[in-house]
Amino acid sequence: MNLANCPQCGKLYVANLRGMCGNCIKDIDQQYERCNQYLRENRGTTITELSEAVDVSIKQISTFIREGRISIANAPNMGYACEVCGTPIRENNMCEPCRTRLTKDIRNAYQDDAAAKETNNTSHGAYRIVDKYRNN
Repeated sequence: MNLANCPQCGKLYVANLRGMCGNCIKDIDQQYERCNQYLRENRGTTITELSEAVDVSIKQISTFIREGRISIANAPNMGYACEVCGTPIRENNMCEPCRTRLTKDIRNAYQDDAAAKETNNTSHGAYRIVDKYRNN
């Protein structure tokens, strides 16, 4: 029997696929139902208005959206925060400027690494061995 501590409340529970105890699962499901019900009645709401109206954190609502439990396809004012800069987005985890910057940084790091390897490779050629013996 696998036991774990619930990340929400800290209680000991039998490990399951959701990764939390039964009470917290029920609580989150109730939060989801409140959000879903409010969104059915108020399609033009924002994530902040939804959070205040149903007393569910913006972080939890964002989790529902990322999990696909709440669809924002028919909610034109709904969005969630970019994980890097916090700009409101409607898809993915990062906004386009952050994704572009990350891609550029990775490309630069790869080029720097390749240049460093090339520099090291040229200095470890056959002449290096001869120079080693001359210096001794």
